[in-house]
Amino acid sequence: MDDRVQISELIYKSFLTLDDLNFEGFIALCDPHYNYKITAYSPEIRKEMIWLEESRDSLKLLFDNLPKHNSDHSRLSRLGNVYLVNKSGAHEWDVVTFLEVFRTTLDGGATELFAVAKVYDKITEANKEFKLLNREIKMETRMFGFGHHIPF
Repeated sequence: MDDRVQISELIYKSFLTLDDLNFEGFIALCDPHYNYKITAYSPEIRKEMIWLEESRDSLKLLFDNLPKHNSDHSRLSRLGNVYLVNKSGAHEWDVVTFLEVFRTTLDGGATELFAVAKVYDKITEANKEFKLLNREIKMETRMFGFGHHIPF
């Protein structure tokens, strides 16, 4: 299997693990030096905002603490489309994915488009295994309501 296919499958698997609330499975896809960031551009202040920035360890802590939060338990489903996979180093690739997130309510099963974003991943490879090294999610959607604590 070529690198592009394996990398695309890693990206898709990262979305599926989060859809299934399999946080340990998601963390297992990450390199020990993994960094995660959600950003959005605000036209009101004409600046990029950082909404969430976590290391692999602090993201794991966030996942561990989710049951303690008053959260919206509506199901999120992520639909990604890998646009670009470019080799950027001897064992690194830059990947751009378009992401749509759908929300299905618990009280009737209505589904709506919840958010759209572009995902910029850096993938690393060691011992023939691909891992997420960095992920920045650049949100287009900026209005979510309350209680959405699960990263995209």
